[in-house]
Amino acid sequence: MARLTRAQQQERTRAAVLAAARQEFADSGYADAKVDRIAERAELTRGAVYSNFPSKRALYLAVLVDAVERPGTAPASSSPGPAEAMGAFARVWLERLPLTGDTPAGGKLQLRSLAGVFDDEPGRSALAQVTRLEALLLALALESRAPAGGRRVRLAELALTLLNGAGHLADAAPGFGDPFDVALACGHLAGLDLADVWDPPHLPFLSPARRVHDAWDPPAELTDQITGRPACLAADGVIVLLGAGRLEAAEEAVRAARPGDQITVAVVSGDPAEIGRLVRLRVGDLVGCLRRVFAPDDWPPLRLVLDEGAAVASALAIRDPDDATEVAVRIRGGAVIAKALGRGAAHAVTSAALPADEAQ
Repeated sequence: MARLTRAQQQERTRAAVLAAARQEFADSGYADAKVDRIAERAELTRGAVYSNFPSKRALYLAVLVDAVERPGTAPASSSPGPAEAMGAFARVWLERLPLTGDTPAGGKLQLRSLAGVFDDEPGRSALAQVTRLEALLLALALESRAPAGGRRVRLAELALTLLNGAGHLADAAPGFGDPFDVALACGHLAGLDLADVWDPPHLPFLSPARRVHDAWDPPAELTDQITGRPACLAADGVIVLLGAGRLEAAEEAVRAARPGDQITVAVVSGDPAEIGRLVRLRVGDLVGCLRRVFAPDDWPPLRLVLDEGAAVASALAIRDPDDATEVAVRIRGGAVIAKALGRGAAHAVTSAALPADEAQ
């Protein structure tokens, strides 16, 4: 038998750790799970576990990500109207609710529960920001099906509040409530007039983007989380690099985009093992639900990449990116022609006027 390469050995070890961790979390729950028992289940040393995952929290998140990213069903072939889409999205989301007879620990794993996992401020802040990104992605899909147009972010936030509340209640009081009633209620939410407008008060006070002409050497091998296809960052458009604490700024780029603009949001974190995995988990979970309800033509009109190795940050000459990072550039003809850093960068670059010869 041929000997495994180092990479193959590492992958086998990682798979063994994940399988053992999945069973440990299903049996004991997150709080009571022990890394020593995970190592024993995997027939590895404690050091081998920590060489792949730096903490129990990182390992728990990796187990959830692995479950979310397994091959799923084919995408929808057609999209329903807003009310039907909201109800269908809710039904897909609610499939995660624990079943009668599930153990408490197994039910939490099925629910992808993060209760007690992120009790620190950085984690809570990142969770709030990624939930805002989830709402934007759902809203953009709903907006594609709304004949009258208009912003649907507040509607998406309300639906996610209801669904997450149902999830927390199913965790705390199993068997209470009817998920079909929740899905029906979500469908009716689409008829509410929430007077949703896009007018952040800080935008008029932003510093304008700087005109530059820098070489652009984009990283390769990054995947668009929305379509699952390779994301070509060499094409003309706007690239926004956001730390996990600034994900709400993605909407600033989307709303300011010109017709035909390709908007790419790259997410980076100073803690890729934990905060980065949290973003991967929640984005993958939300997008998986969207794909089952909306046809590809109605998926959110932006590219979303996870810059876990900081390749995009490096290409933009951003050293040591963290969760507060916000950088935006406009790419045209293989060069960076506009750049902005700091709060409001996404809107500043996307809305900046182009030189007449470049705009044609």
